[in-house]
Amino acid sequence: MPTGVIVLLIVLGIVLLIAVIVALSSVKIVKQAQIAIVERLGRYYKTWETGIHFLIPFFDRISLKISLKEQIIDYDPQPVITKDNVTMQIDSVVYYQITDAKLYAYGVENPRNALANLTATTLRNVIGAIDLDEALTGRELINSKLRIILDEATDPWGIKVLRVELKNIMPPKDIRDAMEKQMRAEREKREAILNAEGKKQAQILIAEGAKEAKVLEAQADKEARILAAEADKQSQILKAHGEAEAIRSIQEANAEGIKLIKAAGADESVLKIHGYNALVEVSKGQATKLIIPSELSTITSLVSSAKEVMETKPAKADVKDKK
Repeated sequence: MPTGVIVLLIVLGIVLLIAVIVALSSVKIVKQAQIAIVERLGRYYKTWETGIHFLIPFFDRISLKISLKEQIIDYDPQPVITKDNVTMQIDSVVYYQITDAKLYAYGVENPRNALANLTATTLRNVIGAIDLDEALTGRELINSKLRIILDEATDPWGIKVLRVELKNIMPPKDIRDAMEKQMRAEREKREAILNAEGKKQAQILIAEGAKEAKVLEAQADKEARILAAEADKQSQILKAHGEAEAIRSIQEANAEGIKLIKAAGADESVLKIHGYNALVEVSKGQATKLIIPSELSTITSLVSSAKEVMETKPAKADVKDKK
């Protein structure tokens, strides 16, 4: 093979290899949550979003790749002066997100550095308009003011400020010591108040307990008396029922005895004798007064008649014997 042909083949191979390398280098991939700024001949050409893209070799180039994620800038403590001339150290954190890639790429030189300087200046202005007490107690208000001011100022840069947080506010040592003493005094005062309220509450509870005990004792005594009265009443009722039952039993027995006497054919004289016997039994009791029935005057005649009957019975017996 001639030498010229070999050289030509080598040149073609080199050209082909260069073409392949250039073609492969023209294929660009933009990752998720990224945007690529493409320039053509040094001027802005277009913005590439996520996916595969192709560059024209030697004409186009990717000038900047931008992350669309929320980003954080943590600033070191910086001295600020309050309205009442107190110098303190404050460190802050800014959360932001890029919303316009073209403005972010061409709006300001070094956007992160510009945002840092703007944050420091805005923080000094906001803190300089309030005194120390407001700075210590109004952290949320300061954060809100900073976010509004920074968001408005960075809008031409394609930046959206989402949040601004003051991490630490450190007053001078003498003020911190005074604040610590004040806080200690407040804690001691609060403790004393709580102790006093606790003792008062304990005394109230003791008094209420004693009152409740007396009420319960009075109620128990009242219930005991009511139960005793009920028991006495029930006893009297039972006693009365017993006496009534006894009287009824006696009356029933007397009635039954009278029925038996009448069944046996006893005449009026025998009944009167039984009445007399009953009167004698009554007289044996403890009663101081006795009511004598009007028929008592006939008792003597009844006794005499009974005596004559007893005497005539032996005479009749003698006559029988004589016969």
